[in-house]
Amino acid sequence: MVAYSSNELISSSEFAKKFGSYLSMIKDASIEKLAILKNNKVEAVLVSKDEYEKMQEALKKQEASEFIASISKGLADIDSGDIYHIDDLWDKLDED
Repeated sequence: MVAYSSNELISSSEFAKKFGSYLSMIKDASIEKLAILKNNKVEAVLVSKDEYEKMQEALKKQEASEFIASISKGLADIDSGDIYHIDDLWDKLDED
């Protein structure tokens, strides 16, 4: 769960009134993130373009790492002989 300091929390109505000011704060990095509240619940978080791009790159790297791990496991299964023909798997399901 992400923690927010009091200066990072703003109501949606206040955000709408002072959009330009808050956008400048994000752009100038005087604030890292801004949580926008509606009915006292965080509904959205505003971050800079650079921060968003970093998060997207990190997500892509994580997804690629998981994909490579899955392929490696599949190759290891093949090498160890722990593979089954699809018909055998269906037959096994029918037995249960």
